[in-house]
Amino acid sequence: MKKYFTGSILMLLPLMLFSQKEFRGMIMDQNNPKDQLGVYGVNVRWLDTNVGTTTNEKGWFSIPYKSTYTKLIVSYIGYQTDTIRIRSLAPIHHVLTETTETTEVVIRSRKRATQKSFFATTNVFTVNSDELLKAACCNLAESFETNPSIDVSFSDALTGTKQIRMLGLTSPYLLISQENIPSVRGAAQAFGLTFTPGTWVESIQITKGAGSVVNGYESISGQINAELVKPFSDNPFFFNAYTSLNGRIEVNTHINQRVSEKWQTGGYVHGNYRGQKFDNNKDNFLDAPLANQINVMNRWQYTDAEKGWVSFINVRYLNDEKQTGEMNFNPDIDKGTTRFWGSEIDTQRFETSAKVGYVFPEIPYQSFGFQLAYSNHQQDSYFGLNRYDIQHESVYSNLLFNSIIGDTRNKFKTGISFTFDRYDELVNTTNYDRKEKSVGAFFEYGFDNLEDFSFTAGLRVDSHNLLGNFITPRLHLRYAPWEDGVFRASAGRGKRSANIFAENQQLFASSRQINIDNSGGNIYGLNPEIAWNYGISYLHKFKIFENKGDLSFDFYRTDFNNQIVVDWENPQAISFYDLKGESIANSFQLELNFDLAEGLSFRSAYKYFDISTDYKNGNLQKPIQPKNRFFANLSYETVESEKGSQWKFDLTFNQIGKQRLPDTSRNPTAYQLAEFSKAYQLLNSQITRVFSNQFEIYFGGENLTNVQQKKPILASDAPFGVHFDTTIVYAPVFGRALYAGIRYKIQ
Repeated sequence: MKKYFTGSILMLLPLMLFSQKEFRGMIMDQNNPKDQLGVYGVNVRWLDTNVGTTTNEKGWFSIPYKSTYTKLIVSYIGYQTDTIRIRSLAPIHHVLTETTETTEVVIRSRKRATQKSFFATTNVFTVNSDELLKAACCNLAESFETNPSIDVSFSDALTGTKQIRMLGLTSPYLLISQENIPSVRGAAQAFGLTFTPGTWVESIQITKGAGSVVNGYESISGQINAELVKPFSDNPFFFNAYTSLNGRIEVNTHINQRVSEKWQTGGYVHGNYRGQKFDNNKDNFLDAPLANQINVMNRWQYTDAEKGWVSFINVRYLNDEKQTGEMNFNPDIDKGTTRFWGSEIDTQRFETSAKVGYVFPEIPYQSFGFQLAYSNHQQDSYFGLNRYDIQHESVYSNLLFNSIIGDTRNKFKTGISFTFDRYDELVNTTNYDRKEKSVGAFFEYGFDNLEDFSFTAGLRVDSHNLLGNFITPRLHLRYAPWEDGVFRASAGRGKRSANIFAENQQLFASSRQINIDNSGGNIYGLNPEIAWNYGISYLHKFKIFENKGDLSFDFYRTDFNNQIVVDWENPQAISFYDLKGESIANSFQLELNFDLAEGLSFRSAYKYFDISTDYKNGNLQKPIQPKNRFFANLSYETVESEKGSQWKFDLTFNQIGKQRLPDTSRNPTAYQLAEFSKAYQLLNSQITRVFSNQFEIYFGGENLTNVQQKKPILASDAPFGVHFDTTIVYAPVFGRALYAGIRYKIQ
């Protein structure tokens, strides 16, 4: 009995020690005070302290209060920073004011940079829309060209599809979501990032290492979440047109309309087209595919700030068509023959989702939310004489409740989730069908002493019809030993079913034989992938001659308990088998950001990767993965005039180190590659001329150094022979690409 009493006291001790008063308020935009439309994400803190918070989706905030706290600092990008004197605990309603011309330059410069959180427990940073405009940013896959934490490369020599890596691991090991609903997964892994137009993206949150248990169990190396533009805050009309010398034409249109006081709707249309053939490297194959995409979304938003409700409903349809192969290939007469080698990839995707959130008006730290999403992805494709069709039907639901234990220093999230996936795959003449169903429950506790220490611990339990019953633990720690520096550490487990064909579709554009070593697992005869991720990071902010900067480093390690090894070391085959031994991914990054002068900012990063796997023929470094990368970005903005006119300049440099190439020594001499590729440099640049707050033009170039891989396609002269291979791509195929575009909006 005594032990029980003592344990109970110990459990209640944090609540008694940290019992405190709370101060509440609502932050609004001066353009919408009559509608009581709150502003999400406003920074609120007490003067001369580290005690701070941000507003929720309704604009409400709750912050710990002491009698010694008398001045409240309210800041938000693009608005004046206000200091409010607080004399009582009565809630406040404060209206933000847009920045003046003098201060706007500084704030816009900060807005364009990636925002690193000093107070978040996780190692997360946000890329906002202005940062995305530093490059052409035609789709989500191309949104990371100016971000040092994400590596962008081409997946093959035919489709021109860009893939991303974080911590040295490809996108299947990331949880990629839209507004916290998993999106790029399953059948969408290969091309899904190209299905979200860049203009639809409001911001991107990138989390390194183990993510939150709230978002599921699949994340291993991190999470990328794209927030889409909101009908309430997006411009009533937006138009963007883009064209490039590689034959690509793109148009984006947004139309937003207020239906009632609480309902707003938006229509978003994206189209891109490439009908011109290019063969700059003279291998008789298209350097970039002929393409045609139409992408339409209708989005509804309901907001009742007084009662605490917010809801989103999305309906979206996409049709994407690609044709690639030999220059003379005509699908109408050459499909299924050996006259000319060609490929077509036709994708239709329908998806709809709904999100409902409720924040208790008198208890802003307490809320619940519900997410429900459905998608149907149909891809019909052939690559020469290889056929690959996949239909993926998916249902996702998540019910979430947020509250506190005693006070806002002790927060928790809990909920249940359900997922359903039905796969119907045809690989040449073999069917691979399966259904995956899972039910899970999660609990996440967060503690923050509001001074120098915080942690988040999460645990979820899932029951999956193919993966079994398992638990997923995640832990994040934050410690700020001094005012300008913060350490973070994380650890977590992830588990996923590998979609070996959808994630490695480039294999079909080769003559490689497909081998699956059946080990008795439930998915393709293989077992699920399981990995632990550990990481530590440090962020230090500084000032030199009143110019702000920050220096950060991080180290992450991923240890696979099991991994589906994708073995390309036999040039005539590709083999899939369960890991027998060790597979690790070590990632180190050192990054510097510094404002050199007013409007002039510099960002640089060095990255080192050590990624090795035990193959059947020994331990090898991962192929087509540089060990060393260097990144630098320089951007400059002139002072914005009264009419809104302005110049913006951006320059990005990448040094990509040598890469180990898959073994081709068994091929004839003419079809052999070196053991390692040579290092090379890439240079991208863009200039934007802003004429007013409504109209701007931009022009720029990618790969200005005109780097081109000499042999992106092996045996291009014999595409139906046993040595044909388009999968070993380590450098750009197309070469220099110049582009130009316009943006017009009605505010």
